[in-house]
Amino acid sequence: MASRPRTVIHTLRAAAAPALALLIIANFAGYALLGPNGLLAWGDYAHQREQRELQLAELQEERAQIANRVELLDPDRVDPDFADELVRRNTGQIREDEHIVLLDDDA
Repeated sequence: MASRPRTVIHTLRAAAAPALALLIIANFAGYALLGPNGLLAWGDYAHQREQRELQLAELQEERAQIANRVELLDPDRVDPDFADELVRRNTGQIREDEHIVLLDDDA
């Protein structure tokens, strides 16, 4: 028996499934490399993490300063100098020729 020659349509139908599979695999590989969570985005994530760690350190320092001020205003043991400063500042009793010198207790 002689074999019939394949038509172009038959060849295209036979190649469609493997071509579609290759396109899907290429799509996933592209996202794995170039996507927002891909391998090439790791460097950007490391840079963002460094920035966030610096921001966290600044916020922790600010939080410690606020906690210190709250501790100075504890009703059981108020720091008289700090209380006097706050009262005079909030009531406008600081004269123009006066200067308030803030001392850092940690130093």
